[in-house]
Amino acid sequence: MQTPFRKIVIFGVGLIGGSFALALRKANAVGEVVGFGRRESALREALQLGVIDRIGQSEAEEVRDADLVLLATPVGQMAEIMRRIAPHLGESTLLTDAGSTKSDVVAAARENLGVALSRFVPAHPIAGAEKSGAAAALADLYQGRKVVLTPLPENTPAALARVRFAWEQCGATVSELSAGQHDRVFAAVSHLPHLLSFALVHDIAQKSERDLLLSFAAGGFRDFTRIAASSPEMWRDICLANREALLQELDSYRAELDRLRVALASADAEKLETIFAVAREVRCRWQADESGKEK
Repeated sequence: MQTPFRKIVIFGVGLIGGSFALALRKANAVGEVVGFGRRESALREALQLGVIDRIGQSEAEEVRDADLVLLATPVGQMAEIMRRIAPHLGESTLLTDAGSTKSDVVAAARENLGVALSRFVPAHPIAGAEKSGAAAALADLYQGRKVVLTPLPENTPAALARVRFAWEQCGATVSELSAGQHDRVFAAVSHLPHLLSFALVHDIAQKSERDLLLSFAAGGFRDFTRIAASSPEMWRDICLANREALLQELDSYRAELDRLRVALASADAEKLETIFAVAREVRCRWQADESGKEK
């Protein structure tokens, strides 16, 4: 039986790219997966684990007859990859990505993809973990998770539908936003929380009693700082790529901290409780909504 995707080429076969490959394989939706990456050792690991079928030797040859190319590298690397592969892409080869920012990736595509731009459908899978590398890849990572597409005006309906289908085959629920909407949304609910988590752990790390403090850290600290175990390189690129929207959110959060500081300094118990109560209500409602969607 012919698979929906005869051949897929993945740049970056770690958690995100590797899970994409495993999910499509589990769905019997791909025939062959070819992997590219910066480190030979990582590619060999992906091959040994069965995440990919082959390590790519020539980008030009491999993308020429690929049905789909996925860019699953840090966003800072994507422009150069696009520049290299653009002249060699097959006339029917589709492209998507897994970057956590979209405006910068779209700009890179416009600058580097040329006539292939209409076949590039940007995407952001809202899934991940603190562990990285091919060994962390999971066939069910995207099951029931959201993937946001940010289609271009140049995309054909067929290209959009085909890329949507690929992510749906991974088990994802697919939504659409504009690139600008996407970056504003995720600056608030993803990029800022990561920034704050890194900042808190870094603050603790600078203290002379760091080891003593950490020895007493419990559930609250663990929950809030879990995402500080994420890839520094990846999050450096994300923060810089989305810095305008992130700066706006950071300024808003600093203003919120100032309000809390004033309430705390003036021993304004009523103000503190009001802020905490609003936050609790919104958090509980969101959690209930999310739990309902999972059933």
